[in-house]
Amino acid sequence: MTRPYIRPGNTDTPAASTPFPLRPATPANISREFGSWWDHMLVRVIFSVACVAAGYHFHPFGLTNLEAAFMGLAFSISVFLFEIRLQRASMRRLIGAAVGSIMGILGAYLMGLVLARTSIPEGSRSFLDVGLLLVMTYIGLVVGANKGDMLNLQALGGLFGSERSTRRMPKVLDTSVIIDGRIADICEAHFLDGVMLIPQFVLRELQLVADSADSMKRQRGRRGLEVLQRIQKMAHLEVEIADDDFANVADVDLKLIELAKRYDGKIITNDYNLNKVATLQGIEILNVNQLANALKPVVLPGEIMRVFILREGKEYNQGVAYLDDGTMVVVDGARRMINKTVDITVTSVHQTTAGKMIFGRIDERSESQNSRAPQAHAINDLPRQVEHSGRQSEAIAGGERIPRPVAPDTSHEPE
Repeated sequence: MTRPYIRPGNTDTPAASTPFPLRPATPANISREFGSWWDHMLVRVIFSVACVAAGYHFHPFGLTNLEAAFMGLAFSISVFLFEIRLQRASMRRLIGAAVGSIMGILGAYLMGLVLARTSIPEGSRSFLDVGLLLVMTYIGLVVGANKGDMLNLQALGGLFGSERSTRRMPKVLDTSVIIDGRIADICEAHFLDGVMLIPQFVLRELQLVADSADSMKRQRGRRGLEVLQRIQKMAHLEVEIADDDFANVADVDLKLIELAKRYDGKIITNDYNLNKVATLQGIEILNVNQLANALKPVVLPGEIMRVFILREGKEYNQGVAYLDDGTMVVVDGARRMINKTVDITVTSVHQTTAGKMIFGRIDERSESQNSRAPQAHAINDLPRQVEHSGRQSEAIAGGERIPRPVAPDTSHEPE
């Protein structure tokens, strides 16, 4: 299912020649619900005006009306920044921060009661009370947020709902995985669902590849656009186009990492280097090549396999074969079996970064059967006279006509 992504105020629809309709227009008869960008902006503007008006009217701390108004504006901006940070926090962290701050305030209040019974001067005691309140609240907030992941919300009987179902975890698609095309088959098999986030700079890169002068690159780019159209038509997926761009970052891989950090999502890629760099920065990676390697059939040492020896190996007297999934099979003693199908016994299996490699040797039982076949043929290889006479007698008994010899028989010609 494709969501509308036209910016507010922009009513231009994509041209008919656009190969991939990125932002379908929103129908006019659909009612807008609260929660859009304009609604949030309106609420923030009202809050800012209220803070500025309160500062201008009350002018606290002996400030002038204009200075107090600027202080109210700065206070509203700080509240907005705090709100943006809270939106990215999980429910567990929010509950832990709230409980920790309440415990800190309660502890500061109890310590204030103790200080009230001392002989500390009033001014110093007030400073200590405010300082303890701020310190205890801050410590409770930070410690509670860090320990909030240890909370088990399911034990509360679903009081706070299911966080997993409401949390957006988009999957950011890389250019390599789009051109590869297998991602569409994986999505079609319902192994992936939710939000598929396609960055605008990835689309630009695909467009450049599709418009390349090289026919091979042009074919790959068009294939990537066709894959995106397949994904867009799947009802269980939500395709989003991210307009976020990072002008100070030149590399596309680094832009993908920054975008995944901003949206708290995962990156789907085939690039080995991007996989390593993103993992080091704490980004979750879904590698299609690793999935393909995991789905390859498991082969154990001692099993019998039938393979077709395709070419000669690097080592002496080795042959190389390939399975249907592309796995390389190295067979000892199979150099003489090139372009033949043989049975082998698996000796070992090695997993490498490029994939799985299988090592084996020719099965002795199949080799003995092949060696017995020429012996049987030699036993049945009788002299030509006996074989000819036998066939002649069988032909006569069956009423068949004996073929005429090519060379004329001069033994029966008249003298």
